[in-house]
Amino acid sequence: MSVILAYKNFAANRNISHIGLGVAAINTAKVLRRAGIATEVWPILSASDLRKKLLAAPARDVIISAPWIPAAEMQSLSIEFPDTEFVVNCHSNVGFLQADRNGIKLVREMMDLELGTPNVHLAGNSRRFCDWIRAGFGSPCVYLPNLYWLEGPPLWHQGFRGGTLRIGVFGATRPLKNLMSAAGAALEICRNLTAPLELWLSGGRAEAGGDSILAALKEMLGGLPNVNLVFNPWQSWPKFRKTIAHMHLLLQPSYTESFNMVTADGVAEGVASVVSDAIDWAPQDWKANVDDVLDISRIGRRLLYDPRSAQDGYRALESYVGDGVDAYKQYLAIR
Repeated sequence: MSVILAYKNFAANRNISHIGLGVAAINTAKVLRRAGIATEVWPILSASDLRKKLLAAPARDVIISAPWIPAAEMQSLSIEFPDTEFVVNCHSNVGFLQADRNGIKLVREMMDLELGTPNVHLAGNSRRFCDWIRAGFGSPCVYLPNLYWLEGPPLWHQGFRGGTLRIGVFGATRPLKNLMSAAGAALEICRNLTAPLELWLSGGRAEAGGDSILAALKEMLGGLPNVNLVFNPWQSWPKFRKTIAHMHLLLQPSYTESFNMVTADGVAEGVASVVSDAIDWAPQDWKANVDDVLDISRIGRRLLYDPRSAQDGYRALESYVGDGVDAYKQYLAIR
C-alpha cells in the first residue's frame, strides 16, 4: 500500500494544484518514489472526502498537510480505519501560528488525540517546530519535512550584466513575509547599480493586512524614476517556475518560515535568494539580518555577481532533501 499525502484543495480543478500545499505534496511524493517509497497525492475537500477515498483504496499511512480537519472527525477516521496511521503535519513554524488561531487550536487538539488514540500523530515539517512541541508540551512530534524534487544541478544562470534588474519578492502578501524590507532593499540595490528596477510580486493573494502592506509599498516606490512594480498573477507551478527563471535575484527575508517553496524554486532554476535565518536549510551566506534593509541589499548585490551562488544553493537543498528522506524512512520503519 502507498503512503498517502492528503491536502485540502482550494483549486477549482481538483487535479491541478495552484496552491503551496499541493505543490509541496507533489514534490515530496516524487522524491519519496525515487527513494523506493510508494506514494500518492490526494487532493481532498473534507474528512468525508478522505473517508470515501480510503474506503475505495485502503492505505497504511495517511499524512495530512496542515491541521485543518476537526479533532472529532480525525477521531472518527481513526476508529473507522484502525489499520491506518494518520499524521497531521503542521506546515508552519511557531511564529506563523499567531495568524492562525484555529491552526494552533487544532495542534493542541491533535496532541490530546495522539495521547488517546493508537493511530493519530502530530508532525511538523520543521525541526524547530517539533523541538518546541516536545519541549513546551512534552508531547511527541514527528519530523516530516517538505521534500523538493531536483532533476540535477541547474543550468548555469547568467548573473546581472546590465539593463533592467528583475528582482522577485514572491509569495502571499502578509505581514510576516516582510515585503517592505524586501522592497526597500531592492530599491537600494537598483540605485547602487544605477539600473532600472522591475520589482515582481505575487498578485491576487493579500492576506491578514496584506492590502495595507501593498498600499504602503506603493507609497514608498510610487513615482520613482526607473522603478516599476510588476504584479504577477497567481500561476500554476510549472508556469511560476518559468517566472522565477526570469529573475536575476529573489528576496525572501521572512520573519518566520518552515521551508519556503519560492527559495527552493529559485535553487532549481539557478536563481539565488536573500533569506532570513528562518530558512535554515539555505546557504549561510544567503542569510541577512531580517530587520536590516541595508544588510539584505548588501547580500543581494553580492549574490548578483557570485558565479557560484547557484551551485551553493543546489548543494544546500540537495543535502536538506537527503536528510529529509532519511526522516521519512525512519518514521515509516519504526512502525
